[in-house]
Amino acid sequence: MRKPIVLVTGANGEIGHGLIAQLAAESGGRPVVTLDINPLDRTIARSVSRELTGSILDHGVLERILAEYEVDCIFHLAALLSSRSEFTPLTAHHVNVDGTLNLLEFAQREGESHGRPVVFVYPSSIAAYGLPDPQTRARAGRVKEDEWNAPITMYGCNKLYCEQLGRYYARSYKQLGAQGPSGCVDFRSIRFPGLISAVTVPSGGTSDYASEMTHAAARGHRYVCFVRPDTRVPFMAMPDGVDALIRVSRAPSASLSRTAYNVRSFNPSADQIRQVVLGAFPDAVITYHVDSKRQHIVDSWPEDVDDTAAHRDWGFAPKYDFEKAFSEYLIPTIRERYAK
Repeated sequence: MRKPIVLVTGANGEIGHGLIAQLAAESGGRPVVTLDINPLDRTIARSVSRELTGSILDHGVLERILAEYEVDCIFHLAALLSSRSEFTPLTAHHVNVDGTLNLLEFAQREGESHGRPVVFVYPSSIAAYGLPDPQTRARAGRVKEDEWNAPITMYGCNKLYCEQLGRYYARSYKQLGAQGPSGCVDFRSIRFPGLISAVTVPSGGTSDYASEMTHAAARGHRYVCFVRPDTRVPFMAMPDGVDALIRVSRAPSASLSRTAYNVRSFNPSADQIRQVVLGAFPDAVITYHVDSKRQHIVDSWPEDVDDTAAHRDWGFAPKYDFEKAFSEYLIPTIRERYAK
């Protein structure tokens, strides 16, 4: 018999580290199998049942998983992030869209095989938004999920389209067939703001200046921030992001009114972040040199988002506000990391 498991793709990334640690800490949960193009970091490799090295674009690897395991839940984290995607848009499309489509088809076949829907959890992004100018952005306030969906980056386009693909597989798959929509994929997406992680070094996100600033200060390195001091976008601490993924994966299907949800915790300006970091590391040198191209991208995102639906439908409740995120999580964890 095939073994019931949870599958995590892109497990080596920032979200994957926290997610696997949390899943491993829970007793009685499903074994975790991972798929990543690189071998897992040793700090998380010991927490998984099996580690597969390969690409989500490799149908052979997915066929292997399908033959060996009964997948109940997929956390599809594998992606090419925003900054890298702008330099290699075609590759970004292959990884972010074709890879997701492969996983959705995989989930559909899994659901058909074991006769119940596969929960498919997909981290989307604030990059799925696109506001036309700073004046509109200032007036928009907290933006709802279905407003201003006109992204200006390849990454944002990929994420928004994959949200739509997921909704199609969940609600309309092969709707003209004799049986109508099959309902084998239970798709649930979280549209994340900037995620601040203390455990991993930032790896190419356009909102990574908050984490980069803190890591550089702790290492005694000068940091030049690429956005204006008054730049304001929503953020959340990585532990709250991981908790959100687990919460939405376990919510009763009947309680979910949407397939994609906003989440957020706080939305400080870049200079507010700088002041907090300088308070913890007084000798740090943090200056500004605005990269107009990256600033333009950040300015297309909302200053804040409306996460009412997530609170109502599946009990989203972040533990870290701005002060706690830095004083209790980010700064002490990073300080300890570089003190070793």
